[in-house]
Amino acid sequence: MNGTKDKVCKLRESLYGLKQASRQWNIELKSFLIENGFKQCRRDYSLFLRTENGKTCIILVYVDDLIITGDDEETIASMKSKLDSAFTIKDLGFLRYFLGIDIARGEGGTMINQRKYALDIVRDSGMEGCTPCTFPFPKGVKLSTETGELLEDPESYRRLVGRLLYLNMSRPDLFFSVQQLSQYLSCPRKPHMQAALHVVKYIKGTVDLGLFYPSNTDHTLSAYSDADWGSCIFSGRSLTGFCVFLGGALVSWKTKKKKVVSKSSCEAEFRSMSQTTSEIAWIVGLFEDLGQDFPLPVTLFCDNKSAEYIAHNPALHDRTKHLKLDCYYIRDNIEDGTITTCHVKSSLQLADILTKSLPAHQHWFISSKLGLATLSQVQLEGGGGV
Repeated sequence: MNGTKDKVCKLRESLYGLKQASRQWNIELKSFLIENGFKQCRRDYSLFLRTENGKTCIILVYVDDLIITGDDEETIASMKSKLDSAFTIKDLGFLRYFLGIDIARGEGGTMINQRKYALDIVRDSGMEGCTPCTFPFPKGVKLSTETGELLEDPESYRRLVGRLLYLNMSRPDLFFSVQQLSQYLSCPRKPHMQAALHVVKYIKGTVDLGLFYPSNTDHTLSAYSDADWGSCIFSGRSLTGFCVFLGGALVSWKTKKKKVVSKSSCEAEFRSMSQTTSEIAWIVGLFEDLGQDFPLPVTLFCDNKSAEYIAHNPALHDRTKHLKLDCYYIRDNIEDGTITTCHVKSSLQLADILTKSLPAHQHWFISSKLGLATLSQVQLEGGGGV
């Protein structure tokens, strides 16, 4: 302040552009919802629930964009009115488009995809006239931090990979490819950009793909866990992946490079199973908050019998004495009846698509099992479509 020493301006209200704006907005919105009878979900702080007389109203928050749903029509209408009085909102009606995601609904189920977002990526990359590829990542390609010329404009690579990361929201078939590309953001080279453009070519031919959630699916949870042992040629670390299904609908998936080096493929698979068990526990708890109970145990599919034996047999000390205690989290969940393990053939391991590059026929086979389809396929095969 001019003419005043040792004093600063006091912020009386949150303004866009300030670092503390998002935090102040979150505090204000949270206080408002709690005052109106909502409870913040402990397993997902962006989720707010209100249950009265057996009816539920759910509000999902992303910054200042809100999704309101549930079976309590009176509460939904009342909350829209109160939110408008407090913050001045714009009601967009039934959910059709949210944060770049298209939502189509019908009697057969719900389809989500990011067609417009994918087309923008293809256009901005200058690949509109290219020939589409049938798989997202060239099989056998090993990218390196040292091979190839440095890119003159590394920001173009970083922007592209950043956009591909968001496309993963509805495209689990891209997860492995994007994970590989995201490792080289600090010092991208021409081979990295060529691999990224190969992914864009694949997207060009699959812009209509999205996840289909059938309305008549069973309310049972199942999960697939897989690991690619020592896949990183520089660090020797393994790549793990899992996918969790609610009936026949994919609800969670992830690919991640482990922070430690596994001494065997069995150990890598065991660590992946432990990570998958943590995800299962979180999903079960989240659905409990939503008032949905699932029959236990949850089936965890794995294609490594040795890892299954270790999970069930505490006597294999010589092979597992170097593992940290957190890896035995899976054994505790088996003993208390939360999960049970089941062997699956490698050819039917759905998490394979998250840990390695597959041949085109196997890639498309697993993609279909994950629920990836086009709107026309759902209309033809789903009985009424969306």
